[in-house]
Amino acid sequence: MSGAGMTVKPKDTIDEIPPDQACPADKPGCEATTAGSLLDGRIRYRQFRQGYRTGLEPVLMAAHVPARPGDRVLEGGCGAGAGLMCLAHRVAEVTGVGLEHDLPTAGLAQANFADNGFDRLHVARTTLPALPTTLSTLAMFPPEGGWFDHAFANPPWHRHDATASPDARRDLARRLASAETIAAWVGSLGRQVRRRGTLTLALPAALHDVAVASMREHGIGAISIFPFWPKAGRAARIVLVQGRIGSKGDAAILPGLVLHEEDGRFTPRATSVLRDGSALA
Repeated sequence: MSGAGMTVKPKDTIDEIPPDQACPADKPGCEATTAGSLLDGRIRYRQFRQGYRTGLEPVLMAAHVPARPGDRVLEGGCGAGAGLMCLAHRVAEVTGVGLEHDLPTAGLAQANFADNGFDRLHVARTTLPALPTTLSTLAMFPPEGGWFDHAFANPPWHRHDATASPDARRDLARRLASAETIAAWVGSLGRQVRRRGTLTLALPAALHDVAVASMREHGIGAISIFPFWPKAGRAARIVLVQGRIGSKGDAAILPGLVLHEEDGRFTPRATSVLRDGSALA
């Protein structure tokens, strides 16, 4: 499921187009979904009304992945597909695979890909750090790894011993299965990326040290931290941690991005990324 879904204010969630558009009447077992959009209406996006709701993180991650046309990209915990679709919109002819545990969510992601004509995007069901083992995915996940050019993820980040969410899908997306989950995700996803390719994680700022240590442990270097400040002068709440597979380069803290003006509007640079689909420099 699409990562942690850090708590954000209502204005920091993906655009919604009211009213609710529920499942067809001839499918009584189908869960209600809402119809919305990504990138200021450029991408149609459906997600479940109840449970995990997509925030800014998938859009920000997609803007930071240094993919080129024709690259292969892997997302861990893809949810309903927001991150992969934003990346595919920005970078032509990207082949993307999303890994998702929850069956209904995986089906919704594949439907979103089809609805927007992203025929190079696909979903495979698995529970990370385990990888898909179906015949259709064996070529993508060889024992030696390295089939993908880049990987990204918004891992679950609530402590495993924290109070559970009453919604099972939301709890699955947000809760660390154990204290070592981030390290396990780093190891599993990083192994699937070629040498000098990148792994990008979206996490609360308080966990940046965990991500950096996990990347170092798995031979990932040239690590950069990209902070997002809610407003100028405020402490960063979200960071992107990105490293290169097999690199021994130095770490760096990048200039980052202020998301909101004092009146709550998105800053011009944030608007360029969240509404227009621009890359994060």
